[in-house]
Amino acid sequence: MTVAFGLQDRARASGGATNAVALYHAVRSLIAARDALRRVLVDVGCGRGRLQATLSGDFERYIGVDILLYDGYPGGPNVDFRQADLDSGRIDLPDGCADVVCSLETIEHVENERVLMRELVRLAKPGGLIVVTTPNQVSILSKLCFVFKNEFVHFQERPGLYPSHVSALLPIDLLRLARENGLIEAEVTYSGDGRMPLTARHWPRWLAARSGWRGRAFSDNVLLCARQGSEVRSK
Repeated sequence: MTVAFGLQDRARASGGATNAVALYHAVRSLIAARDALRRVLVDVGCGRGRLQATLSGDFERYIGVDILLYDGYPGGPNVDFRQADLDSGRIDLPDGCADVVCSLETIEHVENERVLMRELVRLAKPGGLIVVTTPNQVSILSKLCFVFKNEFVHFQERPGLYPSHVSALLPIDLLRLARENGLIEAEVTYSGDGRMPLTARHWPRWLAARSGWRGRAFSDNVLLCARQGSEVRSK
């Protein structure tokens, strides 16, 4: 059977949304903790634009970027959208246009994660924040799946996963991407929420954490937060 592997096919398979409410709140906490400027937020791989609802009122302008304009994308005078093929790398926005650049649960969907990362860096102003999230491959859930099925849990061949998810990254890979692009103050944290093996239930709250071994073991998502250095690097 031939797998539909085009970017638009993968985007439609993903549905343009993630139900990880805890992830959005973790991202909001990260931005607040870094005391970032909050004029322009660029959300690369925005899907249905649910991050905008979580950060409503935090930023003066929200710009979503994706291959498709999904139903339910937010409207309003301070909301914009740019269509872009993230596999090709180039987004129709100027260098250094954003105070914060987010790319949530997107990097695992593209064929070349380094091309995407360079584009995120290009969009961030000097001193601006870059936040990237992806499924956590070092959680207990993912490690058990790898041991018993020889594949990561979020990259199994089933609807909504492969071929929508194509690039599995470890926390160390995210830190290396930050270092390769000259980013500073790079830090890996976790969503603090995750599913228990062999069940739809989530780990109890007393195990939840956004850092340390509990964050790593019991979270479905890993987050990289880093700051743009003194110069914007054009492609």
